[in-house]
Amino acid sequence: MYLFDIFRSFLPLHNPIGFGAVDFIELAIALLLVVLVLVRERIEPFALRLAERPVRCMLALAGLAIVLRLALLPTYPVPIARGADDFSYLLLSDTLAHFRLANPTHPLHEFFETNFVLQQPTYSSIYPIGPALPMALGQIVFHVPWVGVVLATAVFCSLCYWMLRGWTTSGWALIGGLIAIAEFGPLSYWTNSYWGGSVSAAAGCLVFGALPRLRDRQRVRDAILLGLGLGLQMLSRPYESLILDLAALAFVFLTPRRFVKVAAVVIVAAMPAVLLFALHNRAVTGSATTMPYMLSRYQYGVPTTFTFQPAPVMPHVHLTANQWLYHDGQTAAHDTAGNFFGRLFRRAAFTRFFLLPPLFLAIPFFLLRLRERRYAWVALALGLFVAGSNFYPYFYPHYVAAAACLVLLVVVIGIERLGRINAMVARWLLILCGAHFLFWYGLHATMDEPVLDALSAYDAWDTIPHGDPDRRIAIARQLDRAPGKQLVFVRYTTGHDYHEWLHNDADIDAARVVMANDFGTAANTVLERYYPGRTPWLLEPDAIPPRMTLYRTPAEAPPTAAAPSTNAPNTNKMTMEQVR
Repeated sequence: MYLFDIFRSFLPLHNPIGFGAVDFIELAIALLLVVLVLVRERIEPFALRLAERPVRCMLALAGLAIVLRLALLPTYPVPIARGADDFSYLLLSDTLAHFRLANPTHPLHEFFETNFVLQQPTYSSIYPIGPALPMALGQIVFHVPWVGVVLATAVFCSLCYWMLRGWTTSGWALIGGLIAIAEFGPLSYWTNSYWGGSVSAAAGCLVFGALPRLRDRQRVRDAILLGLGLGLQMLSRPYESLILDLAALAFVFLTPRRFVKVAAVVIVAAMPAVLLFALHNRAVTGSATTMPYMLSRYQYGVPTTFTFQPAPVMPHVHLTANQWLYHDGQTAAHDTAGNFFGRLFRRAAFTRFFLLPPLFLAIPFFLLRLRERRYAWVALALGLFVAGSNFYPYFYPHYVAAAACLVLLVVVIGIERLGRINAMVARWLLILCGAHFLFWYGLHATMDEPVLDALSAYDAWDTIPHGDPDRRIAIARQLDRAPGKQLVFVRYTTGHDYHEWLHNDADIDAARVVMANDFGTAANTVLERYYPGRTPWLLEPDAIPPRMTLYRTPAEAPPTAAAPSTNAPNTNKMTMEQVR
């Protein structure tokens, strides 16, 4: 009997004991609870001894995060990039792996115009450098950028333990590190995409872990870690780094005299990041104070502005139809963002990303500790991140990743307080968290494709991609099998949605596969002559299913899509003179 037949929900039963899908799920969770209770007495003494050894504990947490994700490789291989953000970060990683901060503009750069990538004055990603640093390391050492993503997650989970040790006991700090793995580890999009959430989260751990240590004892080591954390956040999320700075200053004001002696050390430790930030800006935009993000907003009208600013002006460069789609979509998002409290209410659901369901019950018990100034500051810092991020029309959890360790702190302190009232209830909250994670992790590790599709609707916030619904993997394999170098013309239609396909390496001409906009036969011939040794293909992402066929130059290609905006020219049909 196939597992899919067992787990089909609310259909006639097909098993000897009369179980349906809900019955099997309930049985699995109950079994996990029993197992966790039985093994707790053996694991707990070992865990407490491990928690007292910081270096070993951090290495164990990092190793566990890595092993759990690598164990899923048979069912979930290295994630494939699936959108403009992924492609842009991978371009930045590849640029750094070539030991440069920006790439020269291509002589035929019009063919390579795509979202969230600058073509002039340099060919570069629009994003800050921080999230790409571990990816570049993974690419240089292992030839796989995603290895850097996994390593960043492992470092973040281990730093959660270190951060929490500055606030609570070693045992509770270990519990917080395990919760971090369950929430942000192998099943999270921070580990299964290229958006860099774990890097910013690690920066938050360094800052929020160093502050209480510096309050108690002014050591140079902790001052250096505080400066490194502030600098890393600036390299990862420049706007949110201002919120982090403000939260750190609020903590300093609680006991300002204790930070006077180490202030200079903090500033010096942060200076390398400030210098790298300025050097990257200058290499990409020509100005140390102009971020690539801001230049993209001026040139392309995306990303959109904050809600208290006017929407971006009309683009200052020629956009393709696909770029107009993003421009008009982000302009509409800015104009329809609504009022401050309406956005805040709509984003309340994102709290589930940071909290496993049983952990919501810990929050009221944390509130009982707000009479202490340090915990009131924790609530204030979280409020700053929530309010500050609400001034942007879009929101994803990695925007406020630096505050993830503070959420863990709230949970740990809340359960600790609950444990003083009733230790058994606190213990069962943690056991339920373990059962929740192990249940979904077990499903992902053992289920086949139909089962995963059937249960994905119930898999809240576990955004590990599976399958190949848009045939990206199949098309990549088709190109891998083709001999020699390839040239792929990407043709979008009027029905195209926000699913980017066009992407290239940092060194376009040296790449085995080059992807280009389809501008029609006359213009495409220019690029074919520029790449005489490449096999030309036509990729049609909007076909059902998406397909890639050999590109036939003698026949005139069908007309391409007009731009979605009524005031935008159709840039998909270019003349040879325009290309030149």
